[in-house]
Order: sequence, then C-alpha cells, then structure tokens
Amino acid sequence: MPTDDARVQRLVDRAEINDVQLRYASGTDSHDWELFRSCFTDEVEVDFSEGFGRPVARMKADDWVRGTAPRMESFAATQHMITNLVITFDGDDLATCVAYVRARHHLPNNTGGSDQTVYGYYTNRFERTSHGWRIAKVKLTALWMTGNFGLFQAALAPEESAAPA
Repeated sequence: MPTDDARVQRLVDRAEINDVQLRYASGTDSHDWELFRSCFTDEVEVDFSEGFGRPVARMKADDWVRGTAPRMESFAATQHMITNLVITFDGDDLATCVAYVRARHHLPNNTGGSDQTVYGYYTNRFERTSHGWRIAKVKLTALWMTGNFGLFQAALAPEESAAPA
C-alpha cells in the first residue's frame, strides 16, 4: 500500500494532467497560443492519422503551435469539449491520458453547411518536466464526424469561398 504522501502526490499529478488537457482545449478555442504551447514538451509527436489521413510526425512544439494556429483561427468559432479522462501512470514521470473529445468547428461558407463536428478521443502521452506535466505525444482517434466535411478546406481557402458576414 502506498504511503499517504505518495497517494497525495498521485492526486496532485492527476489534477495537473487534467488541467493540461483542459488548457489544450481552452488554448485552441480562445486562440491563446502561449497557453496552448504550455501543454507540450519541447518536442512532440503528433498523430492525427485516423480520420484526417495526416501522417504521424515528430516536431518541435513551437512548429506544431505555428501550424495549428492558422487552421483554428480560420474558423469563425470552435469548441473542444474534453471529458471522461482516464489517467494511467507508468512510474513516477510518465502517464497516459485517454479522454473523449467532441470538437465543433463553425464557419459560414458557400460550400455547404456551416458546422462540422469530430467525435472521438485523445490518447495523450505525458511526461513530468521541470515545468510540470506536459504532453509528449498527442494522438486523436476520430470515431465519426458529422456536418460539412469540406469545412477544413474552406477554412484555409481564399476568402471568396467564405460567405458574406
């Protein structure tokens, strides 16, 4: 049986990992890229291959943030809801958090409906750093999507595809 100190530390670790997951969503939706960046180790593995067809890539977190920002800022609004967090530990300094996600994207446009929603879960690998827990690997598994599947392309397309305000 772990000591009381170890049990308290595990609760603190869980709370901090939970906070990082929520900062990830809040930073994305509020376009607070400093907050979003605070979620990651200096290098991060990004896996959006399921549902989006993007190859798994290992990159500097700053590059990941610079690539994510224009995509998310292209939408009129987004809302990432993260729930049902299940955190497992692999020793004192590594953890995995599996969490449901419902990511809504809104963009009035001329290509179809204005909304697209991704339903799935994140399987994120965390490492304890000198700055606290950080995501070292982010993996999104999209189980299904609804709405206008062309919305991501419309978000990054020239302004003529966007509907008038």
